[in-house]
Amino acid sequence: MKDMDDQIPRTLPIQSATFSNPINAEIRRAAATGIYDIRGGGAKRKVPHFDDLLFLGASVSRYPLEGYRERCDTSVTLGTRFAKKPIELDIPITIAGMSFGALSGPAKEALGRGASAAGTSTTTGDGGMTPEERGHSTKLVYQYLPSRYGMNPNDLRKADAIEIVVGQGAKPGGGGMLLGQKISDRVAEMRNLPKGIDQRSACRHPDWTGPDDLEIKILELREITDWQVPIYVKVGATRPYYDTALAVKAGADVVVMDGMQGGTAATQDVFIEHVGLPTLSCIRPAVQALQDLGVHREVQLVISGGIRTGADVAKALALGADAVAIGTAALVALGDNDPKWESEYQKLGTTTGAYDDWHEGQDPAGITTQDPELAARLDPVDAGRRLRNYLKVMTLEAQTIARACGHNHLHNLEPEDLCALTMEAAAMARVPLAGTSWYPGKEGL
Repeated sequence: MKDMDDQIPRTLPIQSATFSNPINAEIRRAAATGIYDIRGGGAKRKVPHFDDLLFLGASVSRYPLEGYRERCDTSVTLGTRFAKKPIELDIPITIAGMSFGALSGPAKEALGRGASAAGTSTTTGDGGMTPEERGHSTKLVYQYLPSRYGMNPNDLRKADAIEIVVGQGAKPGGGGMLLGQKISDRVAEMRNLPKGIDQRSACRHPDWTGPDDLEIKILELREITDWQVPIYVKVGATRPYYDTALAVKAGADVVVMDGMQGGTAATQDVFIEHVGLPTLSCIRPAVQALQDLGVHREVQLVISGGIRTGADVAKALALGADAVAIGTAALVALGDNDPKWESEYQKLGTTTGAYDDWHEGQDPAGITTQDPELAARLDPVDAGRRLRNYLKVMTLEAQTIARACGHNHLHNLEPEDLCALTMEAAAMARVPLAGTSWYPGKEGL
């Protein structure tokens, strides 16, 4: 009988796709602690993204441009609708809002240095404006958030644009968090908060409830700044067509649309992974709203959430955006999750490329921390130089693609330059499935 048992093939153990090891680990953690998981960053689950699109380079039907002899312009102007002083950028890649508090002082300074050297803008984030950030940013956007933390009318007047934040892609409909270990003396003073006490930002503005009120708020901000600077409205991608249309109705100069791959300093993991829309899916509806209202290119569209390469930039512009904003990628360029800190990441129970406990303030790279010793590890001059180099490479990559498609300006890229590799991407981007002239939902079919 024993010999017969040895001859029977055994069934290999199969891991459940529904109850995977990461899911089971989270169930055990929740059962042991009774609290939900908090982390930073954006969605880690795989969703349709720019990698699911390909460019159709020029051949017989179109001719390409020579990279060394024919110009491909990259400039963009944001805020041409009402502002007396629109922001003129050399490149269509901006730095998204990330707060002092979430990031260290040297990290904020580095972002300003790198953006300025590349000829683009950076953004304050929640918690107000620091002198270092203003001093090293030739073009600085001041975020006006529901929390009003760090809100200072004098600083607001120093900004080159104002961004009213309605929501973020990582947590549309929810507020952010800044735990007590990151609320230092300086952060507490700027935000008018007690030191060392956990803080949760409001999920909505305290003085308005809808698009009609938003119009009043925009007019207030225009009066404060004498109609000089552009007013942006930033929304987390959920209902991109209607949110864009209402922002335009309220008087926005620029609409910033943030997809679910966009990062955050800290919020619930369940929020990051299960609320919002992939960045790819929100561009065409937002553009459609602008076109239906007759303001496409008059009201500029900035897309953010998971932008990593010049190819991503070119694809977003081809689908109708005027510019993009980067956050997580900028932090990686500064040194976030750098392998040289691997031994210290392991001490924190993680590894290079997976560190997302930004809320704990123990970042070995000195970026998402308020610990003076850790923050001192980041040289803002060197980190700013790395960011400048990264922005330069992204721009060169986007130019290379545009020239290959026969265009002398990045804004001349168009949906006809693209095809999709998957049905989902074809439907979201409204470009043909590769090798066909069809996409799901195409009219007339």
